[in-house]
This record gives sequence, structure tokens and C-alpha cells, in this order.
Amino acid sequence: MTLPVLKSTSLISIILLATTACAQPSSADAKSNKVTQSTTSSQATQTVSAAVDKRLRQILTQAGIKTQITSIVPSKLPNMYKVNLAGQLPLHITEDGRYVIQGELQKNPSKQVVTKTPLRSTSAQVGEPVSTSVKSDMLANMAALKNMSAKTPFFYTAVPGIIWGAMLEGVPFLLSDDAQYITDGEISVIENGQFIGLDENFEKRKNQSVFASLDKSQLITYPATTTERAVIYVADDVNCPYCRRLHQQVPSLNAKGVTVNVIGYPIYEASPKQMRGIWCQADEDSRRQAFDKAMLQGEMTPASASCTVDHVTPNREKAAGLAVMATPAIYREDGVLYQASFESPEFLEFLGVE
Repeated sequence: MTLPVLKSTSLISIILLATTACAQPSSADAKSNKVTQSTTSSQATQTVSAAVDKRLRQILTQAGIKTQITSIVPSKLPNMYKVNLAGQLPLHITEDGRYVIQGELQKNPSKQVVTKTPLRSTSAQVGEPVSTSVKSDMLANMAALKNMSAKTPFFYTAVPGIIWGAMLEGVPFLLSDDAQYITDGEISVIENGQFIGLDENFEKRKNQSVFASLDKSQLITYPATTTERAVIYVADDVNCPYCRRLHQQVPSLNAKGVTVNVIGYPIYEASPKQMRGIWCQADEDSRRQAFDKAMLQGEMTPASASCTVDHVTPNREKAAGLAVMATPAIYREDGVLYQASFESPEFLEFLGVE
């Protein structure tokens, strides 16, 4: 299996870092830098027990890693070890060898305001949003990073101390729960000696958490017209041609017992204003009719002068936790993303309504 590879462009410098001026470090900052350098030097000299080193090498070799492992040292990510590979990006792996991240870690340039170790998550919290206190502490340590705000979604992963986040544009990343180290790698799973892909359990539970957070009154729902057999969530844009093609199938899906919940997810430049007009309609039926006109006929319904509220953006921001990279993004109610053509027979199999 091919592990996710970190992009050559720096995640922080291009996507996250908001530099507005160069500041002369204060004496306190200089002292802090010395402490940080000392800590980093200390980490570099830490060793891994021979038993752990041997076991991790065996696990990775069995899983198909053929590249030479040059060393295994403690990772700067909590509860993980860093596996240095000859000529490739390093891996970060849990001691039991189950969870693996590939990618270089990037140091958050923000001043670390909160230094206490956060209360680590449990297995029961996998896929849940981080607590209010943890999020507050993380954001306090991310002051130099743009696109990081109270609206940024953060979720607990299966690795205690590793947090999954996404920018509002849907770009995902991983970071330590003290917000000191960030990577755009993903968590892969080794099971029965083989890489089986990304952590599907986390993805499902995270997506379920996102669905639960949505304002249901601001979804456009097309209920099943026969006994309900499946429920899907679709991130839609009125100008997306594939979204329009999927929308043509909605009556057929409804007749097969599928309820379709539409999340307004504008990605085209003209879409936010156009979709606000649709969502401004007075009631659910009027909203559905306006959405149908847009998707089936290309006719947009403008917002009335009396509608000054943006009903689209709040759910769009909450849906950032889905990390939508293209529309239509189709999810089953259990959080599983459909990753093939919705025009193939596999789609109905995926929904369990063959």
C-alpha cells in the first residue's frame, strides 16, 4: 500500500502561516528559545528500547515497507515513534504498530502560551470533537496561524494526543494536542500484518459527529417515498455539473427508500450568493422547489430584500469536518463516504437498496 505523502510545499508557510511583520524577540522569548533548543537536543538523544525497535521493524517489514529503516527514535507526536527511512519521508508509528502517519512534522511558530499537558482522549472519544477546554488551549498556542479560529473543527483520533483538524476550506491536517507540531499526513492502519488504508473507524465516527452538529432545519431534505431503507448526506453546489446529474436521480432514489439530505456546500465563485437565495425561501417546500429549479433547469431564485440572514454558511462551516475535496460528496448515515461513480450499480449496493 502507498502511504500518504507530504506535499513538497510547506503546510504552514503556504496554507497556515500569517506573517505580518518581523518582531525582535524579547529577553523572555530568547530564554524560552534556549529552553526549547535544550529540550529538542534532549529529545534527539533519547533512545528506544531494543525490544520496541525490533518489534516495529518486524511489523513494518511484514506490512511491506522495503525501504531501509535507518533509525527509530521517539517522535515529537505524543505516543508515537519516528521511523527514519532512507530517501523517504519518515513514518510515525504507535508502539503497538497499529497506527502509522507518514510525513515531516512542521513546528508551529506561534508562542506556546499553554504549556500544561492536555487530558488525553480515550477510545470512547475517537471521532468526537475535542473538548471546549482543549480547543481553547490549542487555539491559544496557534496565534501565528491564519485560518485557525473557534470555527476550526478538531476531533480526537485513535492515538491519544493526536488531533485531526481541517481548515474551513476542507483541507485536513494532524497535530499534537499541545498544537506544537503539525503535518498533513493521515493516519493509516496496520491490521493482520498489512496496511489496510486510512482509519475508517475514525472517519465514520468523525463524520457522524459532523452530521449530529448540523442544523437540520437548514438541510434540504428529499424524504423516501416508500419505506425508508437508507439515509444519505450530500454536500452539493448548484453550479457543480456532477451535482446536477446526481440530483436527476433523487426521485428514483426516493422511490427506492432513500432519504437525501442536502448540505449547502458552495465551492464555485458565484454559488454562495445564489445558494443564499435558495435557502432564503420561506418554507421547506419553497426551498426544495427553488433548489430543483437550480439543479434541473439552471434557474436561480434570488433572495428577497427582506432576507438578510445567511442560512448556508453555518452548516457549510460545520461540514468542514467532512474534509470535502469535491462535490457531490455522498455519505451514508453511518459516516461512510462513497468513493465511486454514483451512476454505477455499485452505488445502490453501497446504499443497500439493490
